[in-house]
Amino acid sequence: MIEVTPLFQIAAEVGEVRSLGSAPAGERRVVPILGGTFAGSGLEGTVLEGGADWQWRWADGTLAIDAHYALRERRGALIEVRSQGLRAGPPEVLDRLARGEEVLAGEYYFRTVLRFTTADVPLGWMNRIIGIATAARHARHVELDVYRLL
Repeated sequence: MIEVTPLFQIAAEVGEVRSLGSAPAGERRVVPILGGTFAGSGLEGTVLEGGADWQWRWADGTLAIDAHYALRERRGALIEVRSQGLRAGPPEVLDRLARGEEVLAGEYYFRTVLRFTTADVPLGWMNRIIGIATAARHARHVELDVYRLL
C-alpha cells in the first residue's frame, strides 16, 4: 500500500505565458517562475527566480507540464526541483483559467510528480524520495501542496 505524508506547500509567482507556436505535439509554451516561498515539515525558504514551466498545450486544452526550478532553504541549502504533471478539465473551466479568472481547484485536475536534488548533507534524504502534488493555478501564482511518497 502506498502512503503519503505532507512535505511542504509551495507558492510560486509566475510571469506571462509565452507561446512558441504550434508544433506537431501541440502548442509549445513557457512560463517564467519569478520567485515565491515554501514551508512545511520543518522546511521553509524561497523559490528562486529563474526557473520555468515548459508546457505542451494539447488540442483539448490539457497542459503537459515540465517545470524546473530551485529552492533556497532558510539555512542556505539549494534544492533543485523537477516537476512534471498534467492540468486538465472541461473546456469552459480551462478557458477561464487561461483568462486569469479565479477558478476553484476542484473544478479541474492539476497534479505533478516531483524529484529533488541537493548537495546539502542534512537534506540529502530529499535526493532519494518522490513527491506528488495537488496544485492550483491563479492569475499570477501557482500553489502546490507537496506530499512525500512513503
